[in-house]
Amino acid sequence: MSVPRIEILTFDGCPNRFAAIELVDRILGETGMVASVEIVDVPDPETAATLHFLGSPTIRVGGRDIEPGAAQRRDFALACRVYKTDAGLQGQPDARWLIDALERAAA
Repeated sequence: MSVPRIEILTFDGCPNRFAAIELVDRILGETGMVASVEIVDVPDPETAATLHFLGSPTIRVGGRDIEPGAAQRRDFALACRVYKTDAGLQGQPDARWLIDALERAAA
């Protein structure tokens, strides 16, 4: 069984950087799932375009953005990211999206 890889893409100064890291840590702790976690620094607009970075923070599991519909987006930028969740606009993705992505990766 392979261990899923979680990437947290962010840049220095992102106000939601640590909340995204805490979200990943919390979900892994609550679910008991095991994953390798990597913090990926996105230093400039060129890197943002190369990495298909939709803004900070971005969380990917197995190379796929956890936000539903994100694969169709092309608005790559070195910017803060806002998520449309059931709880309204948030600075980090919905915890359910992360759980769903981890379950898909484990299947």
